[in-house]
Amino acid sequence: MERIKKLREYMSKNNLDAVWITKSENMRYYAGFTGTEGSALVTEKECFFFADFRYTKQATAQCVGYEIKTISFDKPVYDYLKELAVGQVGFEDEAMSVSQYKQLIRVVDENRLHGLKNALTLLRAIKFEDEIELIRQAAAIADKGFEYVLGIVKPGMTEKELALELEFFMRRQGASGLSFDTIVASGIRSSMPHGVASDKVIEANDLLTLDFGCIYKGYCSDMTRTFVVGKASERQRELYHIVLDAQLQVLEGIKPGASCRELDAISRKVIGEAGYADFYGHGLGHGVGVEVHELPILNPKSDFILEKNMIITDEPGIYLPDFGGVRIEDLILVTENGYELLSRSPKEFIEIN
Repeated sequence: MERIKKLREYMSKNNLDAVWITKSENMRYYAGFTGTEGSALVTEKECFFFADFRYTKQATAQCVGYEIKTISFDKPVYDYLKELAVGQVGFEDEAMSVSQYKQLIRVVDENRLHGLKNALTLLRAIKFEDEIELIRQAAAIADKGFEYVLGIVKPGMTEKELALELEFFMRRQGASGLSFDTIVASGIRSSMPHGVASDKVIEANDLLTLDFGCIYKGYCSDMTRTFVVGKASERQRELYHIVLDAQLQVLEGIKPGASCRELDAISRKVIGEAGYADFYGHGLGHGVGVEVHELPILNPKSDFILEKNMIITDEPGIYLPDFGGVRIEDLILVTENGYELLSRSPKEFIEIN
């Protein structure tokens, strides 16, 4: 399996005899397990999956190439870790509680433990072809969802009602769930970058920012569009086109070898020259995969360099507290010589009359 091969190459370079995987997204990625509880241990030559009686049948079916070990109250996973007596062990320190760590060091000497930080997530940053296709499908469902929203949104609906309609629609298209809680932020609330849908009623001539995504066979999509429910003001148009200009200029710079920090700087230059630097307070974007926020990160402090088959977002925005906000976000595949837009929804300024 290519994913395990990639992990073992990392282990060899870092002098690790085993990696213990406990984060659910990484269990899915490296072992194929979609249940909610369990863990995996990958050594130089073997793979073990630990699950209790509720999940042993599921793990047996899903975790191809893994030896399934049944854990119980009498024999927890830590007993198996002690029995297997592996040498230097990498563990997911950023996805582990203090209580779990205390139990771990009872069976594995601390001198043999090595926190992995974000290493397993970083290994997921370059996507395999099957992953790209699933994310492409998730993005296509989101595009259909946006088209559906444009046909039903109207003054008098609440943000929550619109979010619920969108979720039901995407589920009917094959999505298993949402990538994150849908952001529907209208009027002044559109100045909130993470304004999750509320009971606010959408009013005539409101700016409305819709940031959403779905999960398709374990992989996420993520996109944002902003439009006006009614007739737009000149200032609404002005903000929109500044953000669109920033978003499009970033797109032109996306290719293998591009600096994520420099791409972020392109968006800040456009927005700053328009006089709105103080109203763009988040990073340009992030990776997307089995999690909606993955590596690489695109922000002013980023050290990441884009590589072929990374999937990222490009999502600059302007947020004026007493007026409203605009964000435009695409999901993008880095190709051999540039990029492919996975988000196909229109970006011209939209008024819903």
